[in-house]
Amino acid sequence: MTLTNIEDTLNQIDDIFYTYLLAALLIAVGIYLTIRTRGVQVRHFGSMLRAIASSRSGAAGGISSFQAFAVGLAARVGIGNIAGVALAVVAGGPGALFWMWVVALIGMATAFTESTLAQVFKERGRDFTFRGGPAYYIKNGLGSKLWGSIFAGMCIVSVGVTVVMVQTNSLAGVINATVPDVAPWMVGVALVLLTGPVVLGGLKSVARVTEVVAPFMALAYVLVTLVVIVMNAGEIPTVLGQIIRGAFGLDQALFGTTGGVIAAILNGVRRGLFSNEAGLGTVPNAAGTATTTHPVRQGLIQSFGVFVDTGLVCTATGLLILLATDTYRPGDEGLVGAVLTQQAVAEHLGQWTTWPIVILIFVLVFSTVLGCYSYSQVNVNFLGGEKRAEQAFGVLLTVAAFAGTVLTLPIVWALTDIALGLMGVLNLVVIVWLFPWVRGALRDWEAQRAVGVEPVFIGHGNPELPGDVLPGVWEPVSDPATPNHFDSGHAAPKNLEG
Repeated sequence: MTLTNIEDTLNQIDDIFYTYLLAALLIAVGIYLTIRTRGVQVRHFGSMLRAIASSRSGAAGGISSFQAFAVGLAARVGIGNIAGVALAVVAGGPGALFWMWVVALIGMATAFTESTLAQVFKERGRDFTFRGGPAYYIKNGLGSKLWGSIFAGMCIVSVGVTVVMVQTNSLAGVINATVPDVAPWMVGVALVLLTGPVVLGGLKSVARVTEVVAPFMALAYVLVTLVVIVMNAGEIPTVLGQIIRGAFGLDQALFGTTGGVIAAILNGVRRGLFSNEAGLGTVPNAAGTATTTHPVRQGLIQSFGVFVDTGLVCTATGLLILLATDTYRPGDEGLVGAVLTQQAVAEHLGQWTTWPIVILIFVLVFSTVLGCYSYSQVNVNFLGGEKRAEQAFGVLLTVAAFAGTVLTLPIVWALTDIALGLMGVLNLVVIVWLFPWVRGALRDWEAQRAVGVEPVFIGHGNPELPGDVLPGVWEPVSDPATPNHFDSGHAAPKNLEG
């Protein structure tokens, strides 16, 4: 079998697996969790905003809730939000954007569930930090270190190496196509100079950088879109009409490259699911590192990340493109990913925007690489890696970031997709299995809110839970040398008005 045949076979497996099997499972689980949590993403949306507003404090020397949110946002918001959305609206028409919104709404319940579990079953790490995620809730919740180790190994290889290579490869291609004078190896060198010092500093260093870079770049991108929307305010009703008509196949002129409502649904669902990452088991690795008072609080914060990713950033890209009437042509296979988005911005604001958009894309990919490091490092620790192993992995990831800019990686792309998909299947099965713990934690949080106190989680002897959680994390401690949730300003529940 030739290399081309192997590549074609992997791409076929990848396409079938993602478009049908995994997409259907992600939607089914998202609907199930939405029902079982009684629409937590809608009922407690206001609580998400309040949690975000107060999430930068109370870390007690560890990683704050906001930093964990920013790491997850950094990994979510990357070149996929620029290139992936562009591909979706070309292949599926404007209606694809509507279905991205639908899966984001459903996915918020999934993100809440997996991130809450990451907190419930996390373990204490070094330097007053915590470690959590699917590997940890598989081990501590299901009692299977073997399957936890399998997940950890898949996450390290796929997210920490191949996803990094694919991201930087796409970045080098976009920059070289836009500014031919910038060779791919130059992009690689710049990434090494930026990434190396940060990742060698460990998780705290990554968290400090991402809490500034990720929200700022996402906000900058959304602000560019707001300028375009204001400039084209009269066209917004028309565009929204195109999105709704395209979503339900009511206008043949709006069909994408494969035509019809099915194309809109499949492209919107697939791009939406893998942009916001809900259910894949990646974001919980960041969620579990946070120092917080209650697992539900971090679950709500990470659920809000899905809204930011799809509801704000992906919508921003979609509207940019759909408003660019000279650039966007549904069904035109010559329109390519991020280049289409760049052309749309240039149509609205002028050619001077080429370099600013290139810089924006570069920083988005840089922040995604840092997010990938955080996800993977948690799993390196799970497998027993200490300081030297962490530093060795930091070097490996930095090398992968450079290699991705100079290598051709078609087979790696397909293998990455398949590995991420297998991680997602394992994670989805586990979070449904462990849902009673999430239901108990949510009831505990809601009960405390109902009586007017700031919820504080006790993981031992809690009647709402199926059992006791791991010792040493979710019970009060009196030793001031061991900062925990309860001796860092949360020694007891306090009145919400106070």
